[in-house]
Amino acid sequence: MDGLDGPRFGPKDGDAPDALVVLVHGFGADGNDLIDLGAMWAEAVPSALFVAPHAPQPCDGIPFGRQWFPLWGRSSAQLEAGVEAAAATLGRFVAEEATRLGLPPGRVALMGFSQGAMTVLEAGLRGALPDAACILAYSGGMIGADAASDRIVSKPPVLLVHGEADEVVPVAATRRAESALIDAGVPVRALYRPGLGHGLDEVGLAAGAEVLRGVLSST
Repeated sequence: MDGLDGPRFGPKDGDAPDALVVLVHGFGADGNDLIDLGAMWAEAVPSALFVAPHAPQPCDGIPFGRQWFPLWGRSSAQLEAGVEAAAATLGRFVAEEATRLGLPPGRVALMGFSQGAMTVLEAGLRGALPDAACILAYSGGMIGADAASDRIVSKPPVLLVHGEADEVVPVAATRRAESALIDAGVPVRALYRPGLGHGLDEVGLAAGAEVLRGVLSST
């Protein structure tokens, strides 16, 4: 599994998992940064197992946290190669988790924050994790968005959420991703949060719960 692992939560109802929600953290964090979303979103999907894998690489130039791919001093081509490799690594991990749980791809949801959002969009749209139930991408964007339609092979429903006051990843990154996904025929909903910086808020998280309930509800 490429050495990936991380904290887990659920299923809340105590039964065997009937869905898997993968929470992919941002640059400089690790899986512990997002696993608390499992307890929150379990209200919407109580039969789901939530897993938040730690990224495979230590952060460049930072003595803590993990990264999915290097960011500093990278050309566009290097960034595209980095996110593609990260998506492949994540894809192998998730495929093995789903197989272990006996779940088909359509019972797997992907969520990512910041660099994690870039990674899950790559994985869920460009072949590393085909046929996922949905993609929830927060405060990120899509590397290579300008050529997105040339490489998209799967079209799950996508929720994009971004703070309009984001000081780390400009909201324009998600606006470009939204336009690219619309042009490629991917079902996408974008939610832009006035005044929100590089983080999550109740409105965005409630929208994520709504999507998860819609695609993973067992009733």
